[in-house]
Amino acid sequence: MIKLSDFQKLLALFIAFITAMIICRMLYSGSIRFIFLLWNLFLAWIPYQLSSYLSWKRAANKWKAGVLLAGWLLFFPNALYIITDLVHLETKTNVPIWYDAVLLFASAIVGLLMAFASLYKVEKFFLKKIGIPATNKLIVLCLFMGSFGVYLGRFLRWNSWDIITNPMELSKEIALRFFFPVDYYRTWAITLLFTGLFSLLYFMVKILTATAITFNKSADTPKTNSGR
Repeated sequence: MIKLSDFQKLLALFIAFITAMIICRMLYSGSIRFIFLLWNLFLAWIPYQLSSYLSWKRAANKWKAGVLLAGWLLFFPNALYIITDLVHLETKTNVPIWYDAVLLFASAIVGLLMAFASLYKVEKFFLKKIGIPATNKLIVLCLFMGSFGVYLGRFLRWNSWDIITNPMELSKEIALRFFFPVDYYRTWAITLLFTGLFSLLYFMVKILTATAITFNKSADTPKTNSGR
């Protein structure tokens, strides 16, 4: 029997909440408009699951670790991507806008939670290999690459699997933007904007988590009375 962590239980509850909202919306409106969110959440789950196998015991083999990291990096943008689904919020529907706003926002939160949870596991993997300063730079680089992937998906409509189904055309699109960055300044403006946002959010979540752990430890420590 698979034992779920508290995070995984809450994640499952969150996804069940979103699924229930989508079903209620379908029954109310007769439209399957936002059912794509479930597919996007599944794609966001893939890098989270891959990172779960990235431990010293399971990924001691360099080739295995390399394959896991490559797969993780390939699907990592999908977890960040869901935040851009907020563009689907419209007023001209028979569903209250506040309902759709909650649904899209909840999906974006779950996507970011899975993205950051998987990134944290990757960070822990590299900490033991290259140390803190180099790992921090690597994390920002991963967020930069993830943000670039978000741009490719949202604005150019590329998918992760296109690297297999249409590698030449995808490589051409990417190469043009790296070789002629000035001509594609919009690409890099959007990529840097998302990189800044995701980096600030990720390190903020880490700080809040560390603060909560420290607080809990201090609360659990028994106080000793010093009498004269």
